[in-house]
Amino acid sequence: MPSWDGLHDQVRVVFRPLASPSTIGLFGLGVGSFVLAGLQLDWVPATQVRQVALVLIGFAFVAQFVAALVAVAARDMVIATAMCVLALTWLVTGLVLYGSRPGATSKVMGLLLLMSCLMMALIGLTTALSKLAPAIVFLVASLRFGMTGIYELSRVEAWKTAAGLTGLVLAALAIYTGLAFLLEGALKRSVLAIGRRGAGATAVHGDLFDQVRTTPVEPGLRTQL
Repeated sequence: MPSWDGLHDQVRVVFRPLASPSTIGLFGLGVGSFVLAGLQLDWVPATQVRQVALVLIGFAFVAQFVAALVAVAARDMVIATAMCVLALTWLVTGLVLYGSRPGATSKVMGLLLLMSCLMMALIGLTTALSKLAPAIVFLVASLRFGMTGIYELSRVEAWKTAAGLTGLVLAALAIYTGLAFLLEGALKRSVLAIGRRGAGATAVHGDLFDQVRTTPVEPGLRTQL
């Protein structure tokens, strides 16, 4: 039987560097939220609802689903979960809009959006432990989904308008945060404030030991997930 020291000397873990998927996902969120806000604020005629649905599916869903997959590979569970919830919410929203008559609401969609609201709120609070800017984005996304869900259930126009206005704020925040990650990745330093702290700050400013210290107990290496 080999000693633990001998086993430690034989085991090697190889990492493949990955580009951060955050910008792709956040830009997808910005586009999806902006276009849907246009429909909710009557900038886009209701007769073009299917075109809005195609944007949500073809741009927002695809961008965020790709970001979720890369985030899983990069071992960033929080971003992966956020992008996956957002991607699937946009996918279902797009499919329902595409199959509905202009101006119609759906109680099923309302219930889904309320659950997405809850999940994004929990993700936002978790993200705040390490990165404040994306945490704010996720919390505003939660608010936006919640308002839209209430409108789908109640058909009160004020909720639709509030959701549209919140969607514009969300789009701006998502584009800003995506740009902040983009510049950070391109220049290898912080340019726009992201609000990194705790593990988020260590991920950028920590040394090599800080980066790999918890690797032996991460999914894929430990015996159970």
